[in-house]
Amino acid sequence: MEKLEVVGANMLKGQVRISGSKNASLPILAATLLSDKKIQLSNLPKVKDIETMLLLLKSLDTKIKYLKNNKLVSIENNKKNKTFVSYSLVKTMRAGILVLGPLLARYSKAKVSLPGGCAIGTRPIDIHLKALSKLGVRYKIVQGYVYANAPKGLVGAKIKFPKISVGATENLIIAASLAKGQTVLSNCAIEPEIKDLVNFLNKMGCKINWIGKRTVKILGVKNLNEVNYKIMPDRIEAGTYLIAAAITKGKIEILGINPQIIRTEIDILKKVGAKIKLKNNRITIQGNKKIKNINIKTAPYPGFPTDLQAQMMALLCKADKRSVISEKIFENRFMHVAELNRMGAKIKIKGNNAIIEGNTKFEGAELMATDLRASVSLILAALTSKSKSKINRIYHLDRGYEQIEIKLKKIGAKIKRLA
Repeated sequence: MEKLEVVGANMLKGQVRISGSKNASLPILAATLLSDKKIQLSNLPKVKDIETMLLLLKSLDTKIKYLKNNKLVSIENNKKNKTFVSYSLVKTMRAGILVLGPLLARYSKAKVSLPGGCAIGTRPIDIHLKALSKLGVRYKIVQGYVYANAPKGLVGAKIKFPKISVGATENLIIAASLAKGQTVLSNCAIEPEIKDLVNFLNKMGCKINWIGKRTVKILGVKNLNEVNYKIMPDRIEAGTYLIAAAITKGKIEILGINPQIIRTEIDILKKVGAKIKLKNNRITIQGNKKIKNINIKTAPYPGFPTDLQAQMMALLCKADKRSVISEKIFENRFMHVAELNRMGAKIKIKGNNAIIEGNTKFEGAELMATDLRASVSLILAALTSKSKSKINRIYHLDRGYEQIEIKLKKIGAKIKRLA
C-alpha cells in the first residue's frame, strides 16, 4: 500500500495552480443524468472520487469520452439509462447518493446503495429522502439499498430543510429541475459549489433562481440543451495551500482562485499573522514567524469550512498560546488529533471542542491517515519537522487532492510517494 515520506523544515516558496473543485464536480456529474444531450465538462480534477463517479455513470450506460489530452470529458446518456447503483461503486464515496434525484426526475424510479465515504460521522440521508417524498417519491430501505419510485412523476412543492445540508440541497435542486410545476426550497446550503451546480443547470436549460439568501425557486422544464461547462476551482485545496504557507512561514502565490469565495479563511489567516495580498484570481501569502492563537467554529458557508478544520488545527499547534476549535458540522471529525499528538502536539478533546495548547515542535513519526482532510493535516505538520515522517493509507488523500506531492515538491517540500 502506498505511503508518503515527508522531511520538513523548509519554507515553501513559489506558485501553485488550483485544480477544479471536487465538491462542485460530483453534483454536476450526477446532474448530467437529467439529459440525453451531449455535455462537455472541463477542469474536472484528476482525483479518485471523480474517477469513481465516472465509473458509476458508466455503470448506468452513460458514454464517457476523454478529449484534449484528458482535459475535457464528454458525457452522453442513452434515451434509457439503467437505474441501479451498486454498493461497490458508492462504498468509498458519499456523493453516490446524488444520483438518486436525477434518476427519479428522469425515470421515476431508482435503486441506490446507501453511501460510504469518509468515516467522519453518520451523515444521515434522511433529509434527502424526506424532502424527495414531498415531490411525490415513495421509498423504503432494504438491506442497505434505497428503493425509490414516483408513480406520478415528480411534482413541485414547497420544502423547508430541517437543517442546512449541502447534499440534500444539491439532490433536491437537481430533482426539481424536471419536476412538474414549481418547487421552492428554503433553508438551503449556499456553498459556492451549489451556486456552480445551479449555473451549470441553468446553462443546460433549467429555470432556477435564488429568491432569498437561502431560498431557491425552481420551475420544472421538459427539454434540456447541449452544454459545455468549466468547473469552478477548488476552494478547499486553495485553503490547504494557504495554510501550508502559514505553517512553514513561506511565501506562496495561489493561482486560479477567486479570493471572494474564501474570504472567511483569508480573514482568519490574517488574524493569526499571515500577510495576504489579493489580486483578481490570485492570492499571495507570506507566513509570519509568530503564529497567533485564535478560537474558531466550523459552520455552513459563509462560515469557516469543516473541510479545513484539520489543516487549521495543525497550524494552531504552532500558535503562541492556547486555541480552541469547535466542530459544529460533523460529530466525529477529530480523528487526526491522536496522530498530531503522536507528533508532539498537546490537544485535548472535550465534546465537540478541540483545545490546542500551541508552541508545538512537531517530531517526525509513522502516521496513519483516517480521512481525506485529516491526511493532509498530517502532511502540513510533517512539513515543519526536521525529522522524517511516513504517512500511511494515503488513498484517502488521493480521493480529493490532485498531484499533491508534485505540487508541494515544486514549491520546495521534501516529499515523495513510496510503494
